[in-house]
Amino acid sequence: MDVEELDRILLAAAAVLLVAIVAVRLTGRFGLPSLLIYLGIGLVLGESGPGHIHFEDAQLAHALGFAALVIILTEGGLTTRWNEVRPVLPLGVVLATLGVAVSTTVVACVAHYVLGFEWQTAVLLGAVTSPTDSAAVFSVLRRVAVRPRLRGALEAESGLNDAPTVLLVTLVSTGGIGEDGVLHFAGLVVYELVVGALFGFLIGFASVRVIRRVALGSAGLYPLAVLSVATVSYAAGTVLLHVSGFAAVYVTSLILGRAELPHRMATRSFVDGLAWLAQIGLFVMLGLLASPARIRLNDVLLALAIGIAVTVVGRFAAVWLSALPFRLPWAEQTFIAWAGLRGAVPIVLATIPLAEGLPQAGRLFDVVFVLVFLFTLLQGPSLPWLARRLKVLDENAAYEVDIDVAPLESLGADMLQVFVPSESRLAGVEIGELRLPPGVSVSLVIRGDRVFVPDRRTVLRAADAMLVVAPSPVREQTVRRLRAVSRAGRLAGWFGERGREQH
Repeated sequence: MDVEELDRILLAAAAVLLVAIVAVRLTGRFGLPSLLIYLGIGLVLGESGPGHIHFEDAQLAHALGFAALVIILTEGGLTTRWNEVRPVLPLGVVLATLGVAVSTTVVACVAHYVLGFEWQTAVLLGAVTSPTDSAAVFSVLRRVAVRPRLRGALEAESGLNDAPTVLLVTLVSTGGIGEDGVLHFAGLVVYELVVGALFGFLIGFASVRVIRRVALGSAGLYPLAVLSVATVSYAAGTVLLHVSGFAAVYVTSLILGRAELPHRMATRSFVDGLAWLAQIGLFVMLGLLASPARIRLNDVLLALAIGIAVTVVGRFAAVWLSALPFRLPWAEQTFIAWAGLRGAVPIVLATIPLAEGLPQAGRLFDVVFVLVFLFTLLQGPSLPWLARRLKVLDENAAYEVDIDVAPLESLGADMLQVFVPSESRLAGVEIGELRLPPGVSVSLVIRGDRVFVPDRRTVLRAADAMLVVAPSPVREQTVRRLRAVSRAGRLAGWFGERGREQH
């Protein structure tokens, strides 16, 4: 490859990325998931489109797909609040295991008894279409402010259900599940999930202690350190312990996201950008791997039949059975069932039998591709409307305040960057009424184009940004106080609000 050819590739890649970035704005305006645009770009660039790019390497697509999912899960874990996930973690685990089993069984029976597929292909259809996709779920839930426990359950499920489904699809594709039996498979799932999650917790806990104590030479190194830790958690869990790397990286990212690490907001922004890049690359690649010329009307009809079976029958049955011990209201069960979006994960899982060279693998991939495209188009835009109809929106979401931390090592203090949201109850509060711990100073207020040093009588306004310098020993107390006032106003303590992280 010469320099000129490399320049052409860079030009094409940059053009595709710019189109994909603009597509985020357009799809957000119309309430459509952006993954549909990315898949469409891949189809246009593919061998059946004007681009005429020939890509049929299923093994490479499988490997790159898993790498992209690691980055997407890292971003999801960093931005998911532990206090939301912890109360509903049992529900998330049940949805990721029992729920997947129920959905897989329903779809497999429909595919075998109604549509006439052999059992191996029928089980594969059930397995690859049952897990929810973390990229789709995380991106949609960022736009729909539902109750924390619903968001936590859906995010925990999508972060954990990759492990059993990857194992199931791999064993069915290679014929391993028939040799070892169902009990052996169930034991493997428990081992991979439990040990993988425990390993991820240990890596995350140790990394937080190290990153907090070691002052790195540049603010840009903190995001790289966090991403490297998450990747090590995935790779070490998979290679050394032979456990679920997806469970490990998600739990590690949850621990890192929960901790008040230096340059936390910058780290999230960096990983968020990488996650967008991973999503764009992943869906474009899967669009390239698909071939519209190969898809027939019969494949579309099969996709509709399987989609109805998994979305309307399998998913609702899975949620209903999984939620029985937790006594969820029917409205919350309905939203969780309908919000179980399929995205990249089913298509990536469909590359496993394709890489193994199974006889029906090509048709299975096409059916899953069409299913994801059609049902994402149906489900995604309807979620905001459904959340309003079911009355499951979170009324307190607007009061949360964003706080970033930068270490001032030589002073033994931390600088907090605080942004006041539009509906935060910090607006209208005087600086003196914040009643911050002794030694804490509000150094600057940034209001539009103005930057000024406030006094105790300065009244905060919506969209203000503050720079607060806090001695390191009282940093956590300062953060909690700012969150408490943001939620409950100047009398937060009187109302029992203590500012513990919830959102």
